[in-house]
Amino acid sequence: MSEKNRIYKPKQISGFPELLPEYRYVELEWLDKIRKTFESYGFCSIETPAVEEVDAILAKGGDTEKEIYTLTRLQEDEDSAKEARLALHFDLTVPMARYVAQHFNDLVFPFKRYQIQKVWRGERAQKGRAREFYQADIDVINIDGLPLHFDAEMPSVMYEVYQALNIPPVEIHISNRKIICGYLEGLGIKDITPVTHILDKLDKIGEDGVIKSLVEECKLTSELATKAIQLSRIKTDNIDFVEMVKSQNVKNETLTQGLDELSFVVKNLSHLPKGAFKADLSIIRGLDYYTGTVLETKFRDLEYSSIGGGGRYDNLAGTFINQKLPGIGISIGVTRIFTKLMEEGLITPGRKSPADILIVLPDEAQRDVVNETARKLRNQGYNVETYHNDTKIKKQLAYAEKKGIPYVWFPPFSECPRHEVKNMLTGEQTTITPETFKK
Repeated sequence: MSEKNRIYKPKQISGFPELLPEYRYVELEWLDKIRKTFESYGFCSIETPAVEEVDAILAKGGDTEKEIYTLTRLQEDEDSAKEARLALHFDLTVPMARYVAQHFNDLVFPFKRYQIQKVWRGERAQKGRAREFYQADIDVINIDGLPLHFDAEMPSVMYEVYQALNIPPVEIHISNRKIICGYLEGLGIKDITPVTHILDKLDKIGEDGVIKSLVEECKLTSELATKAIQLSRIKTDNIDFVEMVKSQNVKNETLTQGLDELSFVVKNLSHLPKGAFKADLSIIRGLDYYTGTVLETKFRDLEYSSIGGGGRYDNLAGTFINQKLPGIGISIGVTRIFTKLMEEGLITPGRKSPADILIVLPDEAQRDVVNETARKLRNQGYNVETYHNDTKIKKQLAYAEKKGIPYVWFPPFSECPRHEVKNMLTGEQTTITPETFKK
């Protein structure tokens, strides 16, 4: 075979999902429901470019370098490729922080924004871990200080999104980093950062693994390591956690402040149904810029890790501007949830076409009539497809059925000089006009 005629065999790239039309239809419905819920709380939409400067992404901190996709031109030389200046955004938090700093003088604060976009991470593709995926984020950022009631609003918004998507029951786990940080300080631990990183691995390595790592890596005594893990066992759906923490007999001002803040949040979530959330002091969140309320959402009955999370930060956007800009935000892993429920058979596929109506073509001479009927129906807000050639009516009906188009329209032709429409679900066929049609 010559090079000119060589056929490239198509294959899907691992970690980059693509859906068939009937599942993409449902995904788009999800995105609309998420957007509608965010906007119901007054969050405004922004969209930032797919790329950011590498230095901006790295300014966030955390161990993300190995997962960042940089951009270079195919024909750049080896030296310039090593100095890539741009990268696909790793999450939506850094773009948001840069956006706020850049447009600071044009925004109204508190600035409530949402973004629903794809992000890219160069990690090993596996179940629940894609390299390209949708995230849906909201954040509230203010100048100098941010009222605590936003900390209670965030889990409420998150819960309403999951309800709107009609997915299996979820449970929001809420804590406050001041509690664990103050507790560790109260135990006399000087360098708490590596300790919190290990405590955050509790779900992955278990209590024994955490204690072993604290002893080996942080040089804690076995007694102190065992004491450090005590708070991780506290989980309750009310403010009982306050007395549970106090029973540890650890005194610290930061700890007390964290308990007060978490109590406020829990009390302000009393409108949510039982089982919707719990105070869970094992929730730490791995990124060190979180300074107060932290939260993660998990399926209540499905074995799966976090499907959403976030927290409060003191000055994330301040990385880019000389202003104190505290905020709180959450991120919902849209693709992560969607692919899990597809695997479980819990996503009912939608239609293979967005068309509400298929207009049949009795013969080519009727093309103008068909097109004029389609224009009238589209002007009324319906999605309309016209059949592409004048084949047998039976074949055109089969086409509509395969694509899940709910109505088939028969324009006037010799056998029937009137407009008629057929409901493909009930089989009922009635005389109609484009002006009087109602679904």
